[in-house]
Amino acid sequence: MKSYYLLGILALGIGACTHSGDQPSLPQLMDGSQTAPTAKKIPEELTIHDDTRIDNYYWLNQRENAEVISYLEAENEYTDGVMAPLEGFQEVLFTELRAREKEDQETLPYKYDNYYYYYRYIEGGEYDIFCRKEGSLEAEEEILVDNNQRGAGYGYYSSFETVSPDHNLMMIMTDTVGRRNYSVQIKDLTTGEYLADAIPNTTGNTVWANDNRTIFYAKKDMVTLRSYQIYRHTLGTDPATDVLIYQEDDEKFNTYIFKTKSRKFLVIASSSTLSSEYQILNADTPKGEFRLFQPRQENHQYDVSHINDHFYMLTNREGATNFMLMKTHEDATGEENWETVIEHREDVLLSGLTTFTDHMVLSERKNGLTQLRIMKWNGEDDHYLDFGESAYVANVGTNIDANTTSLRYNYQSLTTPSSTYEYNMETREQTLLKESPVLGDFSRENYTTDRLWATAADGTQVPVTVVYRTEKLEQGKNPLLVSGYGSYGYSRDPYFRMNVLSLLDRGFVYAIAHVRGGQELGRQWYENGKFLHKKNTFTDFNDCTEFLLEEGYGDPARVFAQGGSAGGLLMGAIMNMRPDLYKGIIANVPFVDVVTTMLDETIPLTVGEFEEWGNPKDKEYYDYMLSYSPYDNVEAKDYPNLLVTTGLHDSQVQYWEPAKWVAKLRELKTDDNLVLLQTNMEAGHGGASGRFNAYYEVALEYAFLLDLAGIQE
Repeated sequence: MKSYYLLGILALGIGACTHSGDQPSLPQLMDGSQTAPTAKKIPEELTIHDDTRIDNYYWLNQRENAEVISYLEAENEYTDGVMAPLEGFQEVLFTELRAREKEDQETLPYKYDNYYYYYRYIEGGEYDIFCRKEGSLEAEEEILVDNNQRGAGYGYYSSFETVSPDHNLMMIMTDTVGRRNYSVQIKDLTTGEYLADAIPNTTGNTVWANDNRTIFYAKKDMVTLRSYQIYRHTLGTDPATDVLIYQEDDEKFNTYIFKTKSRKFLVIASSSTLSSEYQILNADTPKGEFRLFQPRQENHQYDVSHINDHFYMLTNREGATNFMLMKTHEDATGEENWETVIEHREDVLLSGLTTFTDHMVLSERKNGLTQLRIMKWNGEDDHYLDFGESAYVANVGTNIDANTTSLRYNYQSLTTPSSTYEYNMETREQTLLKESPVLGDFSRENYTTDRLWATAADGTQVPVTVVYRTEKLEQGKNPLLVSGYGSYGYSRDPYFRMNVLSLLDRGFVYAIAHVRGGQELGRQWYENGKFLHKKNTFTDFNDCTEFLLEEGYGDPARVFAQGGSAGGLLMGAIMNMRPDLYKGIIANVPFVDVVTTMLDETIPLTVGEFEEWGNPKDKEYYDYMLSYSPYDNVEAKDYPNLLVTTGLHDSQVQYWEPAKWVAKLRELKTDDNLVLLQTNMEAGHGGASGRFNAYYEVALEYAFLLDLAGIQE
């Protein structure tokens, strides 16, 4: 039973905001008939370093146990019941969210040899239709696969495709569970028939060799879900006889395969959080032997691009924390042959390289913002694109053809929908090709974005990006939602968030705290938010929230926070540290049972995480993790209202972490605030599949937030 599928019986009009005190919040709306489920307690002793923890809810980690499923279903029913008074409001929100998206639209076509490929959507269709035209955009459309047909009947469906070099065959990777375990089918595009070569249990990472008959793909360890093997398949043969090409035995590393943009080399990558290694093979000789590019070294990260008989490497060798660019001839790839192209810079993170025959495009970060730098290989030209806003996101788009002077790049901000431009790298002329449509009365002129700097407790300046509807901002009176992530060096950039308009139009201020643990201010920003510095992520977030209140961006009585996955860990930590600061929190698929998970190497993906969090088998790391792990630090005290979401088949953060957390909070907390758990019984880490199904989940979350803020319409 999924509450986000409930459609209301009362249609509410969308009008002026009402504030706290004008109408009751969720706790008062409950009629007393709803009783929260109580998970039974089975004490489990967990001992290491002469320290014993008692986990009363450890038993919930049995996905096949009928009693566990019954408990999760009872939690869903409780959430349904508590949210029942807002069913009509959820329907209004769902309708509003869906109405902003143009249903019959298509992506911008990209040219690949003599074909133009694109995806389009039809009215009412949950999934995309992959199409192409030969020769010109005026040619007759050829539908390659209709995922509305393929996805029909599944509670969850995810797929993507890759076309062979001769454009006659296509691989389709499909997951119908949500555990990111993909089956591969091959379609003959000349006949429309599917070949017998069905390959099960892949990661979805596949690549064609240049002979159009050989496929390479990655497989997972089915227990740990680590991508650890690369296989070779020849069309027409039994997949059971596929050849194992490479196995990555170091459990800290994952492996995958790709083809260089030059189409000349197949590359097997092995990567951990701190190190990388590559093997290369000419894509014309798929049955040859891969050769090592440069052996892995501890704490040496590099990646490879190929153009004009040379490889180009972004590398952090020789203390280049923010990475430098080097090159070497394709026949001499050892590190002793590498030559410097761009030196390391203390104030600029070199984060990406896109190669063309005559140009390179560098993706850089400076002062928390992305930049695109255009350079000619011969050094005659070197310039940056000027975007003109104080907070934005710019990145390289789909550029398959290397022999061109045209660059496609994407641009957006919290007030500017995603836009694709074509930029002539020779003449510097640019053309807007497409801006994602936002239906309804949206006008970017109605909204304001501010780029701010909060001072953390240790004096560090932390960037914060804020957006609000201009005429609705009132000093110290608006409900405030702060979001963040702060792990893995992932930067929480100010992308356009169409759904957030439903909050902004009702008076919310939305903020992104770019806390340490991301990479917004360079690699050191990441290093200062991991391992034994992880608490900086949490204190930064609370300091940003307090700063926003001091600056008048929010009503202290109506402050909310939201984060997912490692951002869910952030949510658990901030509410343990400062429960008084927040009225309500949404934690999506939260990683909250840090110590127990990191001690269990049979849990998917654990070992590879040691280079992010540390290994708790080392007492120093154990003690530090234990000091912030949200589950281990639940206490008998008041907590904010809380909505927690998870997926039964989540492969990244197992469902039992949020389930245990909710059970322990219910047991110990001393307030009457809500604790709701919503488990999608048909999905994984990404939630519901499809264009519109996800809006039910968003409508549930927004109804929860808005009602707590005293806004019911």
